[in-house]
Amino acid sequence: MLDDKDIEKLIDVFATKDDLNKAVENLTTKDDFNRMMNALDKYANKADTYFQEMVVLSHKVDKHETWIHQLAEKLGVKLEY
Repeated sequence: MLDDKDIEKLIDVFATKDDLNKAVENLTTKDDFNRMMNALDKYANKADTYFQEMVVLSHKVDKHETWIHQLAEKLGVKLEY
């Protein structure tokens, strides 16, 4: 038979209903996960667009630099870096 001491030991070891309710409140839900994934997807799309724009801009700057060098050569201007 269980006496009061044994019951107190069991109460200390096992989670109570309140303990379980508190633990469940802190669990991530599917909605939380979906919101996080949607936010990450939006950020990834923005980052991808930004990097594509940077590549295009880099090519444009390279083209302008080439034109400037060609103009300077034809005009006899020495460019300093």
